[in-house]
Amino acid sequence: MEKFEEIINSEKPVLVDFFATWCGPCKMQHPILEELHEKIGDKARIITIDIDKNESLAALYNVRSVPTLMIFKNGKVEWRESGLQQLPKLEQLINQFA
Repeated sequence: MEKFEEIINSEKPVLVDFFATWCGPCKMQHPILEELHEKIGDKARIITIDIDKNESLAALYNVRSVPTLMIFKNGKVEWRESGLQQLPKLEQLINQFA
C-alpha cells in the first residue's frame, strides 16, 4: 500500500476524508464521495482515513471532529473543512484545484 505522504504529494488533487465508523454524518458523506468519484473520474483521487485506525495521522493534521475533509495538492493542504459536505461544493473545489 502506498504511504499517505506519497499519495498527497501528487500533482493531481487528493481529497482526503478523515472519518470514523461510529459517525453518522460520515456514513452520509460516503455515498456523496462515491458519486463525486463517478463525476470527476481521474481528475482527482479520493481516499478515506479511519481516525480510529490512524490516530497518529489524525493527530498530525489536527483532526478534532469527523468528517473532516481536506484537499491536498503537491503535499500542501489547499482546502479543509469539517462536517458533511455536499456534492456540488466538492465538485467545484476539485475543478478549482485540478
